Amino acid sequence: MKFAHLADCHIGSWREPELRELSLKSFEKAIDTCIKEHVAFVIISGDLFDTSLPSIDIIKDTASILKKLREYDTPCYIIPGSHDFSPSGKTMLDVLEHSGLVENVMKLENNKLIFTEDKTGVKLTGIYGKKGSLEIETYKKLEKEHLEKENGFKIFIFHSLLEELKPKNIIADSHSLTLLPKNFNYYAGGHPHITAYKSYKDYGIVAYPGPIFPNNFKELEELNHGNFYIVDVNEVINIKKIPLKMKEVYSYNINADNKTPSEIQKEIDNIKETDGIILLRIEGTLKEGRPTDIKFRDIRSYCFLKNTLKLLSREVEEFREIKTENIEEDIIKEYNKDAIFSNETILTLMNLLNKEKNEGERNQDFEDRIIKDAKELVGIEI
Repeated sequence: MKFAHLADCHIGSWREPELRELSLKSFEKAIDTCIKEHVAFVIISGDLFDTSLPSIDIIKDTASILKKLREYDTPCYIIPGSHDFSPSGKTMLDVLEHSGLVENVMKLENNKLIFTEDKTGVKLTGIYGKKGSLEIETYKKLEKEHLEKENGFKIFIFHSLLEELKPKNIIADSHSLTLLPKNFNYYAGGHPHITAYKSYKDYGIVAYPGPIFPNNFKELEELNHGNFYIVDVNEVINIKKIPLKMKEVYSYNINADNKTPSEIQKEIDNIKETDGIILLRIEGTLKEGRPTDIKFRDIRSYCFLKNTLKLLSREVEEFREIKTENIEEDIIKEYNKDAIFSNETILTLMNLLNKEKNEGERNQDFEDRIIKDAKELVGIEI
């Protein structure tokens, strides 16, 4: 028996039309490979879409691809990821599920998960991911005993970064493996965009297949392409990584320290035309001139991306040397000598006024909420 493990598709994430299309084609290639390999079912461990409410065109294209699985009677089991999840409860995964294209296996009633059984006899369940790793509260309340005692081949789907598999270079919230229920054969993970798996005593294999397609400039540099797993279950579990190489990625790095824009321009002009994806990263402090003096007009490729976030002029570098830590507190202290409110109250009020409107919240309700909180903070009767 074989099944496929996908995660972090983030369909619709790229602003560039070429990369948005390539991301969708990468997902389609994964599904076509699943059909070709005759997998029994497909797992998507969260973040099918990049937002809980994607555009109609993205939904239509994704549904057309998932429809292929249904035509081959191949179920697709899924959980919402931190990008799919919406505090209002509205998510397009519900639309796909009602259409019979996917099945959400997070079935939680009174802190108790219910198994979904596949026609192969495999039992699946899982827990969604939330922004800020807030799903940890669901894990803390979860009743695990019946899950751990259930017989048969079991798969737990989750969308969280586990401390045990957390790379040293990732700075992000993570959970301990001990939060998850024990005695599952396979733990299908998503969220951190890493490709790794490992077997743990009392738990089984914990696996992250990586994203279907890189989701930002840095990931394109490091990964070049997406991946997913095909898991073959016989006497032992064998995991095969399937690369999803769509286009060649060519990375160029230019050190701008003590160089003029014209010198950097000459290096850029040496970049050759290609049908692949060109990534250009320029970092450093210019000897003279400004970053806007550099032109990128003659770079031709399937898609060209540049990163100049760390490209500075001499004037900017000198300005950055000025101490800016706690600048808000320093300004308040300087000009708040005779004010009726404390420095702490003013900072709290600034943070309050920086709040964002909740999803689905009307403008008037949002304004009323901010005014109410502000009045309570400064002691004005409502």
